[in-house]
Amino acid sequence: MLQTHEISPKQIEQDKLYQEMGLSDQEYDMIIKILGRRPNFTETGIFSVMWSEHCSYKTSKPLLKKFPTKAPHVLQGPGEGAGIIDIGDNQAVVFKIESHNHPSAVEPYQGAATGVGGIIRDVFSMGARPIALMNSLRFGNLTTDRVKYLFTEVVNGIAGYGNCVGVPTVGGEVQFDDSYEDNPLVNAMCIGLINHDEIQKGIAAGIGNTVLYAGAPTGRDGIHGATFASDDLAEDSDKDRPAVQVGDPFMEKLLIEACLEVIHSDALVGMQDMGAAGLTSSASEMASKAGTGMEMNLDLVPQREQHMNAYELMLSESQERMLMVVKKGREQEIIDVFEKYGLQAVAVGHVVEEKVFRLKQHGEVQAEIPVDALAEEAPVYHLPSVEARYFKEFQAMDVAVPAVEDHGEMLKKLLQQPTIASKEWVYDQYDSMVQTNTVVSPGSDAAVVRIKGADKALAITTDCNSRYIYLDPETGGKIAVVEAARNIVCSGARPLGLTDGLNFGNPTNPEVFWQMEKSVEGMSTACRELDTPVISGNVSLYNQSKGKAIFPTPIVGMVGLHESLDHITPSFFQQAGDVIYLVGDTIAEFGGSELQNVLEGKYTGKAPSIDLQVEAKRQKQLLTAIQQGMVASAHDLAEGGLAVALAESVFHPKGLGLEVDLAGDLTVALFSETQSRFLVSINPENKEQFEAVVEDANPIGIVTADGRLTVKSEGSEILGEEVENLRELWKGAIPCLLK
Repeated sequence: MLQTHEISPKQIEQDKLYQEMGLSDQEYDMIIKILGRRPNFTETGIFSVMWSEHCSYKTSKPLLKKFPTKAPHVLQGPGEGAGIIDIGDNQAVVFKIESHNHPSAVEPYQGAATGVGGIIRDVFSMGARPIALMNSLRFGNLTTDRVKYLFTEVVNGIAGYGNCVGVPTVGGEVQFDDSYEDNPLVNAMCIGLINHDEIQKGIAAGIGNTVLYAGAPTGRDGIHGATFASDDLAEDSDKDRPAVQVGDPFMEKLLIEACLEVIHSDALVGMQDMGAAGLTSSASEMASKAGTGMEMNLDLVPQREQHMNAYELMLSESQERMLMVVKKGREQEIIDVFEKYGLQAVAVGHVVEEKVFRLKQHGEVQAEIPVDALAEEAPVYHLPSVEARYFKEFQAMDVAVPAVEDHGEMLKKLLQQPTIASKEWVYDQYDSMVQTNTVVSPGSDAAVVRIKGADKALAITTDCNSRYIYLDPETGGKIAVVEAARNIVCSGARPLGLTDGLNFGNPTNPEVFWQMEKSVEGMSTACRELDTPVISGNVSLYNQSKGKAIFPTPIVGMVGLHESLDHITPSFFQQAGDVIYLVGDTIAEFGGSELQNVLEGKYTGKAPSIDLQVEAKRQKQLLTAIQQGMVASAHDLAEGGLAVALAESVFHPKGLGLEVDLAGDLTVALFSETQSRFLVSINPENKEQFEAVVEDANPIGIVTADGRLTVKSEGSEILGEEVENLRELWKGAIPCLLK
């Protein structure tokens, strides 16, 4: 146990103990100005977590302001537990993505599990019922025991928590690259449904109202988790284990039901989950948003361990805990609901008029801080930005077409690359069918979840090609957004909006900050063009170890609406005789491509170019064709180009094959990663109608019944493979690497 009361404010200043908590000299001086005195140990800890990047976004705030966040269909933008978008009929979809990168590097099972638990709480704290989970994962190459261990345990942690809590994990994406070897990325996304009149906000309004603590008791796990997430990963990261929380999905399941029942009571004023920085952030943020103050008696906080002091209680990130503000005199109604589910709910404080955050324990004031100083008035830094040295050099490179001797062999190689290979080993561990609303399960362009009792469904995807962003952050940022939208459109849905998980290295490195700045600019431009506002998100910085940053990885989690269940479109071919179309032209673009990775083992040159107006036009036209019932299947072209998309379109038990005839340079036609392209199959009866709607559609072949993948060039066969053989290679690659 930490004997914090023995450390005097003077000693904190003299020994610069605040630096160990992540505060700079300049920030410590600001705190003295705010308080008019030196802070004590508990106050120093509270400032350090609330002013950490994880809670205050102090270096990223100036960039986040660039995102478009408003639109007529946005009911709640950034600033609450999660964002909310209107989907008609008094219904709305609630969603957000969060990272749990550092905890997952240190303790992968619990790191991933509590990442899932935390994002679920963000969604039901808004009053929404969680209906689906997604994830976006990044690891080093599966060549070392440590990476295999991290990968296996993260997947186990996601499955272990999601399957027990009863929310289906319906999809996601996993990519592998050396840059993530020491610092994996674990981004979890949760999607919920709500009626407009049930939306909750995390506010502490009403002077004299009671502050209720509900859920699990507070332990010593996860102390300084937010600060730990706002620093480079230490070489001896084992010492950071206590900063990782431990999750209990069964308690969370009960907490969901209790909270969703409580929102129907007009005794509830506000509710927020205790996420990063635990009791400190939820209490101070709720008060700051309401323009009030809060006083708490820490003797009343349920405790899992004995003799916890104020510092530990305020900074613990124990899981499955909620903070509520309830009308004075009506506490029992709310307490009774929690008790019905076997959960503890206790009054721990009240709302005060004075805008102060006051904590008492053992009859003494342990902390007294102006509430806005923690939330609204956290320092904001405009960090220097310098164009990365490699960028000009890459931009000046000529586009060369790589030499590929045998296109069939290269296709086999690409299908076994872990980033392209089947992720069945991963998603087979997830329960994707619980709640019985999953229409399109993992393994497709987008997952689809139907909305009970209505003729509509939601399409959900996560996406980001970090290699393009490394080569050219602005162009890559645009591609991340449009690629997610392409997935949604291919499933037959209209993109509504997105949540972002911005994962970068150390922002105090001017080249890393430049990557952040440019990718956010690219993403913002694409969001405006596609009318997909950013409604929530998360920033995870300091993702680096041994002085080497990860590739810039701003994950896009996007949700779209199927206006009818008839619009739901599969991503693989449906029947022999259908005509195969390639929508869009192909040019030689290999920078950041999977082919470049296989041949050179590194990424150089220019990222693929993107014309947002062309992209928006093609997406609209394809969606129109789908809504008019003329499309049998649609799949977007991504890593590995047309060759991989063709193979994926027949990796289905239907036993189909295909025959296509391609013009021009075959390496370009098969493996280039030109953007804004779709692979579509249609019934031949719809040919004229389809070509009239989708302007850039070129017929390239037909779906066959022979189970072979045949590629011809000007009539002569240059690639012929049994689909089943290709499928075995694709399916077996990841299990084989893990053996």
